[in-house]
Amino acid sequence: MKLGMYNERAVVINDDSLQLINGVKDIQSLLPHLNERLFLSSKRNLPDMADFSAPVSASKQIFAVGFNYRDHMNELKTQAPKVPNIFTKFVSSITGPNPTVKVPSPQTDWETELVIVIGQGGRNISQDKALNHIAGYMVGQDLSDRQLQFENDQPQFSLAKSYENFSPIGPWLTTPDEIDDLGKLTITTELNGAEKQHSQLGNLIFDPQKLVSYLSAITELFPGDLIFTGTPGGVGAGRNPKEFIKPGDQLISKIDQLGQLTINFN
Repeated sequence: MKLGMYNERAVVINDDSLQLINGVKDIQSLLPHLNERLFLSSKRNLPDMADFSAPVSASKQIFAVGFNYRDHMNELKTQAPKVPNIFTKFVSSITGPNPTVKVPSPQTDWETELVIVIGQGGRNISQDKALNHIAGYMVGQDLSDRQLQFENDQPQFSLAKSYENFSPIGPWLTTPDEIDDLGKLTITTELNGAEKQHSQLGNLIFDPQKLVSYLSAITELFPGDLIFTGTPGGVGAGRNPKEFIKPGDQLISKIDQLGQLTINFN
């Protein structure tokens, strides 16, 4: 299934249509009950994507993974992590798939990522049971103010990645049964029509099962929690010369079968 929020209503998205989910307040409240029967309205034509909002907007926790692709690790001259390199983003930065974002500094950067959505929460989840706790996947953009991030000698991640609208997600949540092989999906970023990032999800150093298991061994996971899984090489700060987002730019983040985000900047 593909589950989204359309005009503040929970919906199932089909190829060219959608159906309202009757009796459901929002997608997040539905996540622990995805195996139960859904009561759907008749099909309606698929509307303009501008009318969709974030599938999940009230997560208790947002985790993010640094340096989870080797090419990104190499471009920023960082050693390979022994365990997942985790930081957090703040929930107030979540926005939907088509936001307008204010550029906070001349060093604002892009990072397209696969986002894991937790369905069944818990602690000490084993890798072989981790998929049972994943409600689905989304496209995410982990926008980053590199000026703030590196203002001190030691980098500051969370605040630099948590401005208003700095965590676009969506355009909908795709459940795992819809995807034959997650690792074969292509992830890309385009800035003003020029491709900046291109990789496959199979290049993740720590895959979704490992991330869910690792995090749950330390902290409890809750339905609706998000895990931004890291970005491939090609970010602006890793280029020579460096390249950053400017007011008037448009950024498109895509993952095969999961959809795309369209972000405009002012």
